[in-house]
Amino acid sequence: LAAAAACCLVSGSFATVAHPRHVAEPSADYALAANTRGRYRTHADRNFVRGMGFKHRLRVCNAYPSDASFNVYVGRSKISEAPLPYKGCEEFAPPMKAGDKLEFQLGGVSAGSFAVSDLPNNDAVLVLIIYRHDPMSTAVAFESHVFANLISAQIAVLDTFKGSAKSSLKIQDASSAKTSRSEELRFDSVVAVNPGIYEVVAEDPDGKMVARQELVALNRESYVVIRTGVQAEKGHSYKQELLVFPRSDPKVLTGAASTLRGTSAVVFASLLSLITFLVSA
Repeated sequence: LAAAAACCLVSGSFATVAHPRHVAEPSADYALAANTRGRYRTHADRNFVRGMGFKHRLRVCNAYPSDASFNVYVGRSKISEAPLPYKGCEEFAPPMKAGDKLEFQLGGVSAGSFAVSDLPNNDAVLVLIIYRHDPMSTAVAFESHVFANLISAQIAVLDTFKGSAKSSLKIQDASSAKTSRSEELRFDSVVAVNPGIYEVVAEDPDGKMVARQELVALNRESYVVIRTGVQAEKGHSYKQELLVFPRSDPKVLTGAASTLRGTSAVVFASLLSLITFLVSA
């Protein structure tokens, strides 16, 4: 990792799509609605105003397959209390402005930096993900995203796996539910979902499950689902896994939790064609 430090300064903005399409809030009749405003973008996007005086919550996820852990800095200030391990995520609230640099260090040596060129001009949840650039080298890469302010829970879906293995994702009822319905989750997209307890499943092209994670969705919360792992051409390989963050407490759903397990699945199956249209439009 240390050898890649000199090549890994990435300049970018925490931003949504420059030309948003209309996004409907999910109603009592729907459990999933596409939020194409929040699709992942590359770090070349710069069509956004700078934010000043707003509350920005920064969530950092380590999707870089390695036994090593990163310390996270904003400028010279260390913001991580403990090193962030692989598949680990943490939320911070550091003061940030355009021009600041988020640096990831390993043993006191820079493994990569993300230079902030723009920030949203509103209160927002910002996500920064560090992951492996390719299966041949140890270089790092970054993805950033800012969630729109919605009442409904949002799920951003990202694929950081490097290698030839293919898989698709779906969201489905929890195993304890009375029904068994599922919907496809497309990589590089964001959907809104009603409160409830779900499972996110990764399947290979033959339909065999390769990874699964529970996702407890709460209103006004923003989640990331990340496929991680690497088929390294040199060094250690890491299998496909799913990273979900944050991990909400199902007890917050109170007495409605058991009802949501059943009713959420009944209502979201009917929205498949709508999701496909919005995401691919």
